[in-house]
Amino acid sequence: MAAAHGRGLLHLAAAVDLPGALDAGPYAELVKLAEHGGLDFVTLDDSFARPGPDALGVLSRVAPGTRRIGLVPTVTTTHTEPFQVQAAVATLDWVSRGRAGWRIEVSTTEGEARLFGRRHAAPAETVWQEAGEVADVAARLWDSWEDDAVYREPAGGRYLDRDRLHHVGFTGSAFSVRGPSTLPRPPQGHPVRVVDATDGPARAVAARYADVALVRAASPDRAAAAREQLRDAAAGFGRRPESLLVLVSLLVDLGDGEHAAEPGHGGGGPRPTVQGPLYRGGPVDLAELIAGWHADGATDGFHLVPVAPRRDLERLVNGTVALLQHRGLFRTFYPGSTLREHLGLARPAGRYTVTGGTS
Repeated sequence: MAAAHGRGLLHLAAAVDLPGALDAGPYAELVKLAEHGGLDFVTLDDSFARPGPDALGVLSRVAPGTRRIGLVPTVTTTHTEPFQVQAAVATLDWVSRGRAGWRIEVSTTEGEARLFGRRHAAPAETVWQEAGEVADVAARLWDSWEDDAVYREPAGGRYLDRDRLHHVGFTGSAFSVRGPSTLPRPPQGHPVRVVDATDGPARAVAARYADVALVRAASPDRAAAAREQLRDAAAGFGRRPESLLVLVSLLVDLGDGEHAAEPGHGGGGPRPTVQGPLYRGGPVDLAELIAGWHADGATDGFHLVPVAPRRDLERLVNGTVALLQHRGLFRTFYPGSTLREHLGLARPAGRYTVTGGTS
């Protein structure tokens, strides 16, 4: 069904953060609920600054129990080895059959640096530059195996064509990587790269490397301005601006059920808080807010962070999403099987296949 106002369908994602939860079961329940609503992807936050399970490990455990929804863990690039980061994200793409993304994050505190004992904390500008280099080398390593590097013989054997493996020979500001990767090219070619581009140092990385940028904006005007700035910057890096999707990230508190949103939340927009813009009200008013911002061209969609994960995600799926589906603004089924297909993003060609890079 075509969307109103001639715009494409919304993109919707949700966080499945469960502070204190160590068992995979509760995460799996939330991801399945989000998949029931047809959401593009879920995110799971992670940080060296607080205790908790590894987000990438949790979503790798959840992957076999789901079929379509994208899985996007936060992966911190500071203090970690780029070669291991790309291999872990590629593994998630393989075990989920093409549904992986990764939310690129950095570490700036001395306390986090002491956990590793390798170096002192660095300014945000420095670690975000490094994060961009990790995003770059990860893509090169994913491309280091051509798509047909592994082939099957008629007798049923599997063989590796070593002429289709390539050394990437990358040297960055803080690391160097020779390659090739230890894994065949992921099903999506490049798992989807997500960056929270709200703060300045992250914006250049998002514009240059991200497939999806998240912005915490409390008004449609601010969301539209951030979207325009990011897409202009993407064009400056030689990208097609429309290849960068920009989603507004909102905290949502649906504890008031069907009651109208509080002043400053519903019709007046979300309320700014220390944690980011917060919507508090019912799922009906939230659907109106989402539809209105999208119709105005302020955003490609929304990344929603439930304040009470189980309660709010259920009301989001059964209330807000159902209303948006009824109005023809959001999908009622997954037409594809990979996260790139959900987002309308092409599978990138391998650079070494195209350019004949050196081995």
